[in-house]
Amino acid sequence: MGRAFVYVILGGGVAAGYAALEFARRGGYSRGELCIISEEAVAPYERPALSKGYLLPEGAARLPGFHTCVGANDELLTIKWYKEQGIELVLGTKVISADVRRKTLLTGTGETISYKTLIIATGARALKLQEFGIQGSDASNICYLRNIDDADKLVNAMKLCPGGNAVVIGGGYIGMECAAALVTNKIRVTMVFPEKHCMGRLFTPKIAEYYENYYTSKGVTFVKGTVLTSFEKDMTGKVTAVILKDGKHLPADMVVVGIGIRANTSLFEGQLVMSMENGGIKVNGQLQTSDSSVYAVGDVAAFPIKLFDGDIRRLEHVDSARRTARHAVASILEPSKTREIDYLPFFYSRVFTLSWQFYGDNVGEVFHFGDFTSSSPRFGAYWVSKGRIAGAFLEGGSRDEYEAISVVVWRKAKVANIEELEIQGLAFAIQESQMEAPDSGLAMVGKPTYAWHATVGVVAAVSIAAIGYWYGRKRRRW
Repeated sequence: MGRAFVYVILGGGVAAGYAALEFARRGGYSRGELCIISEEAVAPYERPALSKGYLLPEGAARLPGFHTCVGANDELLTIKWYKEQGIELVLGTKVISADVRRKTLLTGTGETISYKTLIIATGARALKLQEFGIQGSDASNICYLRNIDDADKLVNAMKLCPGGNAVVIGGGYIGMECAAALVTNKIRVTMVFPEKHCMGRLFTPKIAEYYENYYTSKGVTFVKGTVLTSFEKDMTGKVTAVILKDGKHLPADMVVVGIGIRANTSLFEGQLVMSMENGGIKVNGQLQTSDSSVYAVGDVAAFPIKLFDGDIRRLEHVDSARRTARHAVASILEPSKTREIDYLPFFYSRVFTLSWQFYGDNVGEVFHFGDFTSSSPRFGAYWVSKGRIAGAFLEGGSRDEYEAISVVVWRKAKVANIEELEIQGLAFAIQESQMEAPDSGLAMVGKPTYAWHATVGVVAAVSIAAIGYWYGRKRRRW
């Protein structure tokens, strides 16, 4: 038994929803020719909501309120919408093998689904402690956060320990955002990670110091430069304490783990017609793989970044998922009219009353600016490489100010005088952005619009290299 479609979107995350909307708006398919296959039992949703609004103690976000594509201030794609558009949702279905040459997918129930064009949008999975040899890490009060089921488990765990102790393993996006949510739920939090400071792959020590001090003022304790080695458990198998490599025992009513993610590429690894790079599936500027009938988008896609001179990058971020999905559909339906993707890497987060955005690449020499002491902070940094702006970070900016820093990165604004840059600070970006743009053919990117947005981005929750070192395990290639 089997079914045949013209277009198949494999994966049911953010990218799948945005690809579906792009198909619907452009047309080019008939009813029953397009399907989405997802392991999850619900239609695609805005995954960033899980680490923010979903965890609120009151007025929490729940489906159908954050189905795609509300994260881009666009349509809400409910199951009814997919039916109206003639798009078939194959939910709760795991694909166990893929044959790119035969253009077939085999599901766990034994059904064969064939396609003419495939969009791989399989996303990524959370790294588990078991992968680093930590025994007993399957306890019921150890939580991860990647999908709705994970979020429900985390919510239930928080309800069971009001006023209790939570240990957060990892100092990146998930760790920082879950720590904020736990504090909001009146739970005491201790964060543990091996780096010298939080968000070690993006933040400078100076930027990290501000956020760590802010979190400390909210009652969060930081334990840095070490990792967990094991757990203490009660008679029911629940974790009661986290044991660290430096000998510390941390009391724990629950544990939240955010140590990074890995792209879901296993279905396509080893297939001669597919190329892998940077832990993802290598694609060209049209998001097309080495097989002309297969495209890859979102977390699994390793694509060329024009801003970085065509360097191949895999960006684990919701904005990248949305934009690569839309671009792939445009490339499929109107290949002659669709230019190569020209994407400005963009990351952001909102926790407590804080809100920051980062554009570009954190390479080169860094220069900080602004007020790092105010209770209403507005500070940032520029990364300068070869005399030009390579990246920019801003906390507490207005919409126009965030736009300004994105423009100077996008244009690779020339820095004639470093001392003047430090003196001007944010004013440099504002002035440069108001100047007439050079004829580069580049288009500006959009901005997030929803307050519950959060990210699980290329700045992984914890440096996998550091985790591998501390646990004595060989790092897998990304």
